[in-house]
Amino acid sequence: MPGSASRRTVLAAALAAAAGTAGAVSATAAEPGAAEPDSAAPAAAATVANRFWSTFTDWRSGTAEGTRPVAGHRPGLVLEAPLGRTDYTDPHTGTTSVWEYARWTSPEHTPAVPATEVIASWNAHTPAGTWIQVELSGAYSDGTRTPWFVMGRWASGDADIKRTSVDDQTDGRGTVWTDTLAVDDPASGLRLVSYRLRLTLHRRPGTALTPTVWRLGAMASDVPDRFTVPASAPGLARELTVPRYSQNTHIGQYPEYDNGGEAWCSPTSSQMIVEYWGRGPSAADLAWVNPDYADPQVCHAARFTYDHQYSGCGNWPFNAAYAAAYPDLNAVVTRLRSLTDLETLIRAGIPAITSQSFRKEELTGAEYGTAGHLMTVIGFTPEGDVIANDPASPTNEAVRRVYRRREWENIWLRTKRYDANGKVRSGTGGVCYVFWPVGPTPAQRRALQSLGLV
Repeated sequence: MPGSASRRTVLAAALAAAAGTAGAVSATAAEPGAAEPDSAAPAAAATVANRFWSTFTDWRSGTAEGTRPVAGHRPGLVLEAPLGRTDYTDPHTGTTSVWEYARWTSPEHTPAVPATEVIASWNAHTPAGTWIQVELSGAYSDGTRTPWFVMGRWASGDADIKRTSVDDQTDGRGTVWTDTLAVDDPASGLRLVSYRLRLTLHRRPGTALTPTVWRLGAMASDVPDRFTVPASAPGLARELTVPRYSQNTHIGQYPEYDNGGEAWCSPTSSQMIVEYWGRGPSAADLAWVNPDYADPQVCHAARFTYDHQYSGCGNWPFNAAYAAAYPDLNAVVTRLRSLTDLETLIRAGIPAITSQSFRKEELTGAEYGTAGHLMTVIGFTPEGDVIANDPASPTNEAVRRVYRRREWENIWLRTKRYDANGKVRSGTGGVCYVFWPVGPTPAQRRALQSLGLV
C-alpha cells in the first residue's frame, strides 16, 4: 500500500513514547543515509516461536465449554451445546443482536521465546448466522498477567457482523495495535513469557448452526531493534508460477474498502497465492462486483479482508483467515529470520507474502516509497536476487519484479528505519503470511516443520 500510513509507524512512535526512548535511537530528525546507530554491529538473529492448535488431539486439550472437537482430514472445533446467550452491539452498525455462544480455551503455552510481540491467527468456516471471537491473555516475566485482549471478531461474510479489530486495549504495560499485542517498553526487559488463547463461537439462537475452527495459534517474537541485518548467502535459483495482479488496476473502485485499489496490496497479494493453490471465489461469489471491472476476485478479496475498525484491508490475521476459508487451505501469520528461510519455502514450492516499508531510493527498481506494503515472493534468480509479484505495479503484466537481494533483505527484516523526513520509524522485522494446502507434499511438510509452522 505505497504512500499509505502504516500501523507499524504508529506502533513505533507509541512504544518510543512509552519507553521514553530508553535503549533506542533518538526519534528526532536525522539526515536519511546518515550513520545508523546500530548498523556497525552484527544484528542478532530474530527469535520467533510459533504454536498452532490444529489436530484432533489439540482440540481435545485445553478447556471446552460447550464446544466439541471433530475428526477428519481437517480436524476442527465446533459449537455443540451453548453456554447461554449474549448481546453484541456491533460498533460499526449500532445494531444489537442476541447470540448463543460456547468457548474453548487453550492450555497455557510457554514459547521458547519470551516475547515483545504476539500475533494470533486462525483458520475457520463461519456460515451465515455465525461468527467467532479470538482473545489472548499473557503472563509477564514479573509474574503479573494481562487481561483478556480481543485479537479479532471475525466472520468470513459481512452480513451478520462487521469483522473488526478492537482499539484502545491496554493494561499500561502491553497494548493491542490492530492485530499485534506488544510490550509497551521492551527496553525495560519486561516480556510475555506465556499465553493462552480463548475462542468464542457464536450462532443465531435456536439454530443448529456452528462455526468450524480448524487452526488457532500465535507467533511470539523478540526481534532485536536494528537498522541493518546480516547478509545471507544465496542458496537457491527457482521461480514459481504465481498469478499476477496489480492493485492499481482497481484505483477508485469500492472506496468504502480503504479508498479502493491504491491501498489493496495485502488482499491483492493474498488473492495471488490463493489462486496459485488452485482456489478462488465462484462466479456466484463475484456476482456483487461491477461486471465492468477487471479481476473481480481482487475486489472480492478486499471486501472480505476489510477490518472495519482499522478501516483497511491490511489486517494480517484477517488476510490469513480469508485465504483459509477456501477449501483445504491453511494460512498463518509468522516471522521468518532470513532470506534463507524464504528460500526453504520457495524450494518446496510455497510462495510467501512479506511486509516491508522503505524510501524510494532504498529499493532499486520499485520507483516508489511506502510506510507499509505487502508483496508476494515467488522465487530467486541465480544471483540470489528476489523475484516478487509486486502489486504496486501499473498493470498485471508489470507485476513481476526482480529486486536486489541485499536491499530487499534489509527492508524486510529490519525493525528500525528512517523515513523521507529523517524520522526514525518502525520496520516489520520479517513478518509474512504463509498459505499451504491441507495435504502438503513430503517436501512441503519438511519445509513447514523446519520453520515451526506445522
